[in-house]
Amino acid sequence: METAATEPRVLIDDTVASLEKMIVRGQLLPGARLPEQALADALGVSRGPLREAIRTLEGRRLVERTPHAGVRVVQLSLEDLEQLLVTRESLEGMACRQAAENMTAAEIRQLRETAARIGKMLEHTPVAVFAGGADNDFHRQIALGSRNRWIARLLCEDLYSLLRLYRMQAAFRPAAKSRATHREHLDIIECIHARDADAAEAAMRLHVRNGRDRLLAQIAGQR
Repeated sequence: METAATEPRVLIDDTVASLEKMIVRGQLLPGARLPEQALADALGVSRGPLREAIRTLEGRRLVERTPHAGVRVVQLSLEDLEQLLVTRESLEGMACRQAAENMTAAEIRQLRETAARIGKMLEHTPVAVFAGGADNDFHRQIALGSRNRWIARLLCEDLYSLLRLYRMQAAFRPAAKSRATHREHLDIIECIHARDADAAEAAMRLHVRNGRDRLLAQIAGQR
């Protein structure tokens, strides 16, 4: 039975989702200030739920509070972003190793379906892969399939949300790079399917490293 606290919690969760969407889609750019009243009016909520939502996003490190400057969308330096991506390579490599050991046959079939969907999107609408979170779905399935709740929490609750601020820029890539991404996804799946933990970790590390190099080069070229 629902309690009186359910509706406010749902409202806050909806506000969190709306704010996060505005941030990852670039409606609120890195470094942009979050004006409470204007955002509350735009989202159709009072300032109470908005403030709770902002606190949630602070916990996810998507926004940061600066003395005398208010709350802003986080803006990572190139060095910060590189360190984040290096950390991601290690965590995802270990997640993929453990996924090769622990994912069920049904989960691997679902992973193949996700990869096929992403492959089609990369050919026609690559922006949608990153704006809509399809690429995150692929990596999230592997993180959860690892059965390591600590790695899954670090990746799914912290890193992925933060990285989506910058992953949109990876969508604007030549078709050949998109096809390479799809092949890397398929290689990872085959290693998991074969239960080859060493090869699965190596394939994932290569995939994340290639994506890191492309993203850092694109961002560096824009600064």
